[in-house]
Amino acid sequence: MEAACPAPTAGKFVVVGGGIAGVTCAEQLATHFPSEDILLVTASPVIKAVTNFKQISKILEEFDVEEQPSTMLEHRFPNIKVIESGVKQLKSEDHCIITEDGNQHIYKKLCLCTGAKPKLICEGNPYVLGIRDTDSAQEFQKQLTKAKRIMIIGNGGIALELAYEIEGCEVIWAIKDKAIGNTFFDAGAAEFLTAKLISEKSEAKIAHKRTRYTTEGRKKEARSKSKADNIGSALGPDWHEGLNLKGTKQFSRKIHIETMCEVKKIYPQDEFRILKKKSFTFPGDHKSVTTDTEIWPVYVELTNENIYGCDFIVSATGVTPNVEPFLHGNSFDLGEDGGLKVDDHMHTSLPDVYAAGDICTASWQLSPVWQQMRLWTQARQMGWYAAKCMAAASSGDSIDMDFSFELFAHVTKFFNYKVVLLGKYNAQGLGSDHELMLRCTKGQEYIKVVMQNGRMMGAVLIGETDLEETFENLILNQMNLSSYGEDLLDPNIDIEDYFD
Repeated sequence: MEAACPAPTAGKFVVVGGGIAGVTCAEQLATHFPSEDILLVTASPVIKAVTNFKQISKILEEFDVEEQPSTMLEHRFPNIKVIESGVKQLKSEDHCIITEDGNQHIYKKLCLCTGAKPKLICEGNPYVLGIRDTDSAQEFQKQLTKAKRIMIIGNGGIALELAYEIEGCEVIWAIKDKAIGNTFFDAGAAEFLTAKLISEKSEAKIAHKRTRYTTEGRKKEARSKSKADNIGSALGPDWHEGLNLKGTKQFSRKIHIETMCEVKKIYPQDEFRILKKKSFTFPGDHKSVTTDTEIWPVYVELTNENIYGCDFIVSATGVTPNVEPFLHGNSFDLGEDGGLKVDDHMHTSLPDVYAAGDICTASWQLSPVWQQMRLWTQARQMGWYAAKCMAAASSGDSIDMDFSFELFAHVTKFFNYKVVLLGKYNAQGLGSDHELMLRCTKGQEYIKVVMQNGRMMGAVLIGETDLEETFENLILNQMNLSSYGEDLLDPNIDIEDYFD
């Protein structure tokens, strides 16, 4: 018999998910309602907290993400109560969630922030690792110490970082696009970065910014019981810091990129032998590719017919919103990407249920220079704004759309370069009706501006360009820049003097 929910008398604010969106939302609610208990329900014993937050410009922000035991959150906000359990069921009609530990919690407003999980190229294959959270990153490090060759599949941020960070192991990197980093860069920027990838890596490692609490040791028994595959929160931009990503061989970097292809089939060793297929050696310096005599644990056939053996495969092919536990018995509107659709107040299609971060799909009339990407900055902004909306709704106030959704702005690091992405930085959705302006100094900076009808719509800034604030303003105020022509990127003209 199903557990019946008690009558909705003591409804609380309830947030599900201990990642950046959930924790930011809970903190914001706790500040807004100091005398009310805020429940944060999370399957993991550690939460993700934003630290060292810096507002770089109007919209650009930089912060570190730290894993902390949930007790630290309760210490900072005595009115946040953390419940360490997954959610088994949502009964939206009863305003009630049932957690894996069998308890029920009545909510007056609920915010779902359970993030997304990696899309694995194939489920249940021991040779395929997905990297999404600290646990899987550590598992990867363990496997790598024994590896002579690995294969990376995917072209997002994690694949980019991996390709750069791995040493002493051959890497075959298969991407479905023409150039690396397709979600972030065009071919020009990719080429600028590829030069760095192929050159030897000599710069000293930068000291890591995050202290790490891992879920290892603590609650090991409890965790194996509550399904070992419980999903931890997403990794941050410098997730590989403090992990020693070295394979068995004595060289710095050896990488081969296979473009415009995907995985066709994965063969275990014995099946490969029976089929008498041939695999290739590592495509090295100008030597012709020959049949590989080495025997590998697993073989990958790509859609371009090339076959390589390797020790294991890293699947870094993006994420799918983690909506599973909430769908049963509830009629959520879902986006094309499988996320919970939210309106401009982060409200889902069900009453009093909100969503923020990777789990949701922004379904309002978007600003022409903003797009949703499943990134940490957006998780923080959405969690913060969702809390504001929940607070406003429960006290009957109206609230304006948050300013951070006016312009897409993201700052990160790739290959030790500072990378700033603004607006429609890849001319997303602009059709052929746009032009690009470029300035590139090899090994130092790469600047690309996307223009449409004389107005700046987006920009990619790689390196220390100091142009982010000026460009942010030019995109936001949509000033007509036709009269400046190419001078806009002339390094001898201090563009900031024009527009401040």
